[in-house]
Amino acid sequence: MAPPAICWFAFAALISCLLLPSSLAIYCDEDDCYDLLGVTQGANSSEIKKAYYKLSLKHHPDKNPDPESGKIFAKVANAYEILSNNATREQYDYAIAHPEEFFYNTARYYKAYYGHKTDTRLVLVGLLLVLSAFQYLHQWTKYTQAVNMVKKTPAYKNRLRAIELERNGGTTNKKKGHKQIVKSGKNDEDLSKELDLQISGAEKPSMWGLLAVQFVLLPYTLSKLLLWNVCWFWRYKVRKSPYAWEDACYLTRRCLRASLEAWGNIDEYTRDDLVQRRLWEKTNLESYLADMRKESKRRR
Repeated sequence: MAPPAICWFAFAALISCLLLPSSLAIYCDEDDCYDLLGVTQGANSSEIKKAYYKLSLKHHPDKNPDPESGKIFAKVANAYEILSNNATREQYDYAIAHPEEFFYNTARYYKAYYGHKTDTRLVLVGLLLVLSAFQYLHQWTKYTQAVNMVKKTPAYKNRLRAIELERNGGTTNKKKGHKQIVKSGKNDEDLSKELDLQISGAEKPSMWGLLAVQFVLLPYTLSKLLLWNVCWFWRYKVRKSPYAWEDACYLTRRCLRASLEAWGNIDEYTRDDLVQRRLWEKTNLESYLADMRKESKRRR
């Protein structure tokens, strides 16, 4: 008596054979596409086209009013659509040769007929453009909101007042009902154009920072980075040259984990002192951090 596992496997295989349709059925139902056109499997595209035109003249609903001819014409047109395309014909021939691979053949069929036909490269370009548009819109909205908030501050109004005084040679507008700064929107707009507002965290958007532009410039950026690393390795690792001032500033800033903006806000004397400490050397950095911790405790 066969083991229970083998019996269950045989039963499942039998049910699968009875319930699952043939791989060929998804193409031309239960018919053979070649037989519908009256050609052999080795027929070329010209022979397939000629056979289709011949049958279409015979069974087309406009030529033959018989309802059965309309059904035959639909099958012939479907068979021609499959065999006239090299990709779908190759899939159909594979299904004929490997009828046991039902799931694989079915997946290839639906992918060919219902899968996306758009080039992946075009999809990528479109996605980058859409994301870049949203990125620019977000940055511009953020910048506009920040500027509107800054314009409400006393410091901004004082700067406008200073510009107006400079324009008028030290005199102010003393017309009745007006303050020293003219409140008209046009005049305020003209004065505000002379102020270059640099708002941290809400910089004015630039085309160079968009994803699409960065993606296009990626090869140039990578090659530039590679060249910089090669030059650095040759100058300071091979030739053992002393660090240039800008490179020493870069190493110091990296050791302190300071952003470029934060480094620029440090006064020149402090920057010079930090660079002279050679903080890129581990012992110097540890000593500097220890001194900073002591200073912080003393101030408490």
